[in-house]
Amino acid sequence: MPRVRVRRSLGLLPLVAATFFMVSGGPYGLEDLVQKAGYTRALMVLFVVPFIWSLPAALMVGELSAAMPEEGGYYRWVMRALGPFWGFQEAWLSLLASIFDMAIYPTLFVLYLGQFAPALGGGRNAVLVGAGVIALGAAWNIAGIRAVGDGSIGLGALLLAPFAIMCGYGLFRTGHVAPPQPIGLDKLGALSVAMWNYMGWDNASTIAGEVEHPQRNYPRAMLIATALIAVVYMIPVALARYAGLDPSTWSTGAWAQAAAALGGQWLGLAVIVGGMLCGVGMTNALVLSYTRVPFAMAEDGFLPAVFTRVHPTTRAPWISIVACAIAWTLCLPLGFERLVLIDIILYGGSLLLEFVALAALRIREPELPRPFRVPGGVIGAAVLGVGPAFLLALALVRGYHEQAGPVSALAFGIFIALAGGGVYALMRKRREAILRAAAMISSGERR
Repeated sequence: MPRVRVRRSLGLLPLVAATFFMVSGGPYGLEDLVQKAGYTRALMVLFVVPFIWSLPAALMVGELSAAMPEEGGYYRWVMRALGPFWGFQEAWLSLLASIFDMAIYPTLFVLYLGQFAPALGGGRNAVLVGAGVIALGAAWNIAGIRAVGDGSIGLGALLLAPFAIMCGYGLFRTGHVAPPQPIGLDKLGALSVAMWNYMGWDNASTIAGEVEHPQRNYPRAMLIATALIAVVYMIPVALARYAGLDPSTWSTGAWAQAAAALGGQWLGLAVIVGGMLCGVGMTNALVLSYTRVPFAMAEDGFLPAVFTRVHPTTRAPWISIVACAIAWTLCLPLGFERLVLIDIILYGGSLLLEFVALAALRIREPELPRPFRVPGGVIGAAVLGVGPAFLLALALVRGYHEQAGPVSALAFGIFIALAGGGVYALMRKRREAILRAAAMISSGERR
């Protein structure tokens, strides 16, 4: 099918802000890491993981998005480097991961809302509120990519403001510093939470066709966002330790209690509002990213052509946005940690395919223009994926011990991944039939 024209309207700062929400959304979500590992180990993990997990992915995205600034991002990379089968598997894994991933952020919104209005924080009400967050993100995205980018800047400033104030109180608090109380150590659980908080860099690639000057802006945005997120994570955790807050009592939503202990009830309420904004901002940014994959697949004939329909004014792929929003809403009842593990397993498979594509394109297309290039030649490109593969292996061990219904999260993730081969066979037959029909129509017109 012919490519649908999109509009390049996202600049560097909005791209950084959108990437920030696609990956992070602030310190919200780190509570389980602190509880599982304690402050000192949590800070060590937060410092080391970006070098092994985040920076390699950010460098890969910087090179490939600058070289191939097209809608669909990582799907297009793998398709071009490894062929249609693996391109489809990349899209399959990413879309399935998105179903579990996108149920997490409305869940975070509900957890923080529940501290403000307990009646809305559980049961049926929680699912309805989460569905409303997804619906808001879908409507915001239909309004256009510029609205999402500019909105991400504003939401980022609002949600980080309470943490800046909280850090000020923690820094100047004296006479209350106490050593952290001893807690049990869950190494693999802590690592899984850290990996989840630092993953998602490739999500920014799917909107490359809508970014201004992508050859210049993508590498800069990836490096800026990597440093920003590491700083935003480590400073509040370090100052919470300095203030002597007990890590053994932490769970999702504990930042509000920490803020109230440092600055009073008003600051705790501000952090709760910030947590709600984090859930909205991450949902909004990831709707932007994930919905471009079905759009690109439909252009290639793997999904019905209706997914290529765009809004006449904003050029947003509104059919893809609505369809994805419905699928994400159906997964809202699942629990937080189970969602994180399944998400990491599926996302990890797609990420490894992207690293393989990076090295394969260095071999197959050495003359491809690369405004930004990972150093080290083919060997450097190949070695870049070793660290993420190692951390993913550790996460898989953790997934073996976490249940997803009657089976482990690992077995469930592997089953979903393997199902992609059968789905590809069905979609390939459909695609070939469409191409034959198009060829017959074209041949008849020429006569």
